[in-house]
Amino acid sequence: MNAVVCKNRKTPRSPKGWRSCAAGAAAIGALLASTACEPGEADGAGSTTSDRPSATGPAKPGATASATPGSTGSATPSGGSGATGGDSTGGATGGGSGGGSGAVPACAAADLTFGTTLEDGKGEVPKHLLITVTNAGDKTCSVFHYPHLFLGEYAEARYPIDVYEDSDPKAGPVTLAPGDEAYAALLASGVPMDQYETNTITLLLHGRELGSDGSKPIGVDLPRTVAFDDGARVTYWTTASGYALDFIMSS
Repeated sequence: MNAVVCKNRKTPRSPKGWRSCAAGAAAIGALLASTACEPGEADGAGSTTSDRPSATGPAKPGATASATPGSTGSATPSGGSGATGGDSTGGATGGGSGGGSGAVPACAAADLTFGTTLEDGKGEVPKHLLITVTNAGDKTCSVFHYPHLFLGEYAEARYPIDVYEDSDPKAGPVTLAPGDEAYAALLASGVPMDQYETNTITLLLHGRELGSDGSKPIGVDLPRTVAFDDGARVTYWTTASGYALDFIMSS
């Protein structure tokens, strides 16, 4: 039997290589018949070149389809970004969830105003306060979890105030349209130990992630000098002031 010899030959500008196979004739002087054959398994059926990226290889810039909302994470500003709040990333319940490209952005500290009011009656020891944050900007934004609070001015601020974990409304971030308010209740005294008197607190906005910072320190004045101690507690942000106050007024 005469041998058949196959060689790979790629036609210019052709996306596929074809083989030309020549068969020798048995008799002397017979013409060789050329024929085309399909690529065999030894050459690899998927070895052709293409301008398109392969299914498993890296795509060229701009070759990928647009991601669906939420698939690439959130587009909000990241935490610790100075004057802006939020970190951008997903968070926990009660003011922290909602990573995704359609999430409401975090409130910038420059677009917020803060105030405090005493909730105690005349002649009573001042220890129940309500912190109010107002969206003074022109865009809807969110505040997350609860405010990080320190006693005094930031340069010499005392330990952070603990949070009432049960005050987490577990309803996601508190979203504020322009002019809207949110509240956090502050109990100044609960354990008469390590007292510290001040008429100023330092507030940092929470980032989207639980435990993160979302702003630079913000000084907030109190209505008067208040004695704080180790029992001081603050609640999560909420749009219902009565809900926040319920956690502190019985103490």
